[in-house]
Amino acid sequence: MESLKAKGVNAGLAVVIVGDDPASRVYVNNKKKACEYCGIYSEEYALGAETTQEELLCLVDKLNKKEDIHGILVQLPLPKHINEETILNAIDPKKDVDAFHPVNVGKIMIGNFDFLPCTPAGVMELLDDAGIELEGKNCVVIGRSNIVGKPQAMLLLHKNATVTICHSKTKNLKEVCREADVLVVAVGRAKMVDESYIKEGAVVVDVGMDRDENGKLCGDVDFESACKKASWITPVPGGVGPMTIATLMKNAVTAAENTIR
Repeated sequence: MESLKAKGVNAGLAVVIVGDDPASRVYVNNKKKACEYCGIYSEEYALGAETTQEELLCLVDKLNKKEDIHGILVQLPLPKHINEETILNAIDPKKDVDAFHPVNVGKIMIGNFDFLPCTPAGVMELLDDAGIELEGKNCVVIGRSNIVGKPQAMLLLHKNATVTICHSKTKNLKEVCREADVLVVAVGRAKMVDESYIKEGAVVVDVGMDRDENGKLCGDVDFESACKKASWITPVPGGVGPMTIATLMKNAVTAAENTIR
């Protein structure tokens, strides 16, 4: 940040939220607070749920052309009448700090990327900081979304892990998971994974953000049960979530740096 400011550049991030989804509002507020903490200039565009796809495309086009905005994030999910793929594809790949644009997805595939998707990159930072060696390890990812599951598998592969992606059609899911040295769970079902899915001594990363039967925030992993088997496990809240925000800030700074290289 200091080197950027010395050159008269302040990283700028625009966050767009459409509608009044409570979870999205929490995420946007957290991103705004992180920008303030890091000294990143931020703009928020809160649009009504009735906003048309054309109106949103016009805003994205405007932000693509704004020189003081280096990163654009459109908060998902969008209202059902707006095609998410159309909106994401309209973002300038150089400003796509979520790394969802096909250009950036392709760069991640070949290992020559500018940005990484925030949550998978946050997971990799956590594993690296904990000194967990991935080369040659059996890694299982539960979930195949474009946002987490697929890019997570690719990043693990880049570290020379042997990777299996599991999903709703996977047969013998528990048996597959019990072979994992590292298990990454991103399925979106509260406390679905308990100790019966986990090999003794495995590393478990919980990407989920759910609510339990009492409305309390929890993950996809039953933490108390999983602790009986796991040698290392991330909590919810306080695990992957903060790393997702931190990676977004990093991507915003990278986008700004790329404009002066």
